Amino acid sequence: MHKAFSSKSLYFLWLLPMLGCPLVAKAEGLAITQAFTLSAVGHYGRSIVHTDALEAEIVAGKPIKPTVGEAVTLPDGSVKVWQQASVDKKGILSQKELRGGYADLVVECQKHQIAILSAMGDAMVYVNGIPFPGDPYEIGIVHLPIELQPGRNDLLFLCTSDTLKVQLTSPRSPVMLDPSDTTLPDLIVGRKATIWGALVLLNATEREQKGLWLAVSVGHGKVVETMVPTLSPLSVRKVGFRIVASAFAQDGKVPLSVTLLAKDGRTVLDKTSLSLRIRQPYQTYKVTFRSGIDGSVQYYAVNPANPLPGQKALPALVLTLHGAGVEAIGQADAYESKSWATLVAPTNRRPFGFDWEDWGRMDALEVLAHAERTLPYDPERVYLTGHSMGGHGTWQIGAWFPDKFAAIGPCSGWCSFFSYVHLPRYPDDPRIGTMLNRANNVSDTLLLGHNYAQEGVYILHGADDTTVPVTEARNMAKYLSTFHKDYRYHEQPGVGHWWDISPEPGADCEDWAPLFDFFAHHALPPVDGVRRISFTTLNPGISSWDEWLAIEQQQHALEPSSVQMQVNPGLRQFVGTTDNVACLCLALDKVLPPSKAVTVELDDQKLESIPWPLGGKLFLYRSTTRWYVGKAPALTDKNPLRYGPFKEAFSHNMVFVYGTHGTPEENALLYAKARFDAETFWYRGNGSVDVVPDTEFQTSAEPNRSVILYGNAQTNRAWQALLGDSPLQVTEGEVRMGEHVWKGDDLACLFVRPRPGSAVASVAVFAATGSVGLRLLQRLPVFLSGVAWPDATVLSAQMLTEGLRGVLAAGYFGNDWGLADGDIFILFPHP
Repeated sequence: MHKAFSSKSLYFLWLLPMLGCPLVAKAEGLAITQAFTLSAVGHYGRSIVHTDALEAEIVAGKPIKPTVGEAVTLPDGSVKVWQQASVDKKGILSQKELRGGYADLVVECQKHQIAILSAMGDAMVYVNGIPFPGDPYEIGIVHLPIELQPGRNDLLFLCTSDTLKVQLTSPRSPVMLDPSDTTLPDLIVGRKATIWGALVLLNATEREQKGLWLAVSVGHGKVVETMVPTLSPLSVRKVGFRIVASAFAQDGKVPLSVTLLAKDGRTVLDKTSLSLRIRQPYQTYKVTFRSGIDGSVQYYAVNPANPLPGQKALPALVLTLHGAGVEAIGQADAYESKSWATLVAPTNRRPFGFDWEDWGRMDALEVLAHAERTLPYDPERVYLTGHSMGGHGTWQIGAWFPDKFAAIGPCSGWCSFFSYVHLPRYPDDPRIGTMLNRANNVSDTLLLGHNYAQEGVYILHGADDTTVPVTEARNMAKYLSTFHKDYRYHEQPGVGHWWDISPEPGADCEDWAPLFDFFAHHALPPVDGVRRISFTTLNPGISSWDEWLAIEQQQHALEPSSVQMQVNPGLRQFVGTTDNVACLCLALDKVLPPSKAVTVELDDQKLESIPWPLGGKLFLYRSTTRWYVGKAPALTDKNPLRYGPFKEAFSHNMVFVYGTHGTPEENALLYAKARFDAETFWYRGNGSVDVVPDTEFQTSAEPNRSVILYGNAQTNRAWQALLGDSPLQVTEGEVRMGEHVWKGDDLACLFVRPRPGSAVASVAVFAATGSVGLRLLQRLPVFLSGVAWPDATVLSAQMLTEGLRGVLAAGYFGNDWGLADGDIFILFPHP
């Protein structure tokens, strides 16, 4: 509910930004009075399984209020103790042992109050036991409204650095604009524009804020109002707004005024001034768009083609992926302008983002599609390149989508998490590790490696690279040499990770002339000119099509599925072999004239005189040993539009729905988890997610939005409508999967189901059987690349002390989303 303000206080709030006030006001009684540190008591990594002795105490319900010498016992029986520490006047705590450990900062308050917590060097923080996201990359954009109680307040940080920086300040107003994290477009000289921007809003109240407005104007132009989505209590959310700009005659900068208005549309709550760049048409520039993943505003950078006089051919399109910590506009600026090609640089959602996997991969594909809709380009000349982390993205995306790019050019890139950071595999015995490893297959680039045969490949690396070892490139060149007929490898002697040895504009480590010459000599073939296809996918929900065939369903989810197929048009015949394919689609209309029957010889089986199918697409299904003709997979079954596993549900304009029908403690934990995830996705993925209570969620509205549900069948009233027919049910004190039942209040369950009434949306579930299980859910990693979840996973709090033994079940539903034909392995019955 919107909180009312007096006219006098509103006038003062309006004056504050005019007077140049910062995000926060001077603190009133918010001093850190004590500090304690604890060296690392856990083992983490890019894994769903981790151990942490202190987290185990938190999950069990113990309030963490350390004293000097207080002991924490590790699973192996060893002991670590809390040490006293000090925070200097600038809010800095520095200790070598802090990295991977904990710091507890005590704040004594005389009264209940709301504060703004700004910290850097932490993965997350518990404020009196409530989790909030951290700032591990130390970029300085995390300013969190928190609630402090009278007496002792403990801020418990899980640290990622040996230096923790903390500031506590008072909010200058109940709802604030935070310009420290913006997404803004550029304007182009001579062009009018209606475009999108975004900045962060802080709700420093304990109530939802609804019906607010952002009023935006460029220079002295028209004021455009955009309604602010609901702001959850004590939360941070990045909010998009429309911008209408007239045409400007010259480049430079123009002021952008943003005003936050109350529900009445007139009363000013806050105001800030930003600026937009005005660029010449031939300069690099930023383009914004609204993402279909969550409705957030994202951007990409363009280095436009500047054709030579008389040059009329459409330019090529080069998708270029940046390295870790690099902005997309910086990536575009690293290249000399080309006369024959436009370069487009997506963001990976953030400079660190998702290593071009998960939502980073989705961002690259969204940008490619947006650029292809809005920029002139030659569809036969599309290329992919990138440097460092972007080189890894080039290897990954090039392998997943081989028919999209005529050639790829990974520069100083690493192959996969397995080769670069030595991502461990779970032990296959017990078999539950096999199920978890299958989820991780999507990061194993070489499982898709033979797809590179469809693309030209140019590998570039510095011989003395100490950031990404040159062995990554050498090993990939050696791998390609076993089957590839069109690749080049160049290793530049005497240079490291970032290098520029020529006097020409552009950084040679990625803007390498021979690489672009290689691109210029490659083009995508017409679909009907492709007679042979060799294609592998690991998940049809990520990539199913290659030219004129698609792998629609797998026999065993997330294991490699491959097809080798040849079309003989004169014979109207298809001949091929498959592995781990349950349903195959042949787009006959892309390679054959219609009407007449066709023949298919598949895995030594011949299907003759198959009538021309309606719509020109032939669907073939494999039973245990035989192939037969069928209809397209039912939209209620697994298919390329919706396949799982768990993390793939976080798309389709997702909404987070938390339960409010449990105990007060459970309700508070459910909201805290939903807010924690939404704010983590903002930090890591520049996201903006609707977070709503189950009382406000209408299950029949917007059926194509994916739903992330927090709670169980009793605590979340949306459960029955969305999950009533699920074979996996979670209630208070019990998880039931078919005939298997686990009991206890310490169970957590993550699983994905199709959303009823939708052909594309999913429901991803964070469920628990009680307060202990809910606390276990809080820190399970989701928005981290290299961390993969199956369709369904059941865990107990035992995981925090015994690792894999705490995973009770994991695996995949069948193609009908049922258990009978699925692969779900149950390892350890819960006591």
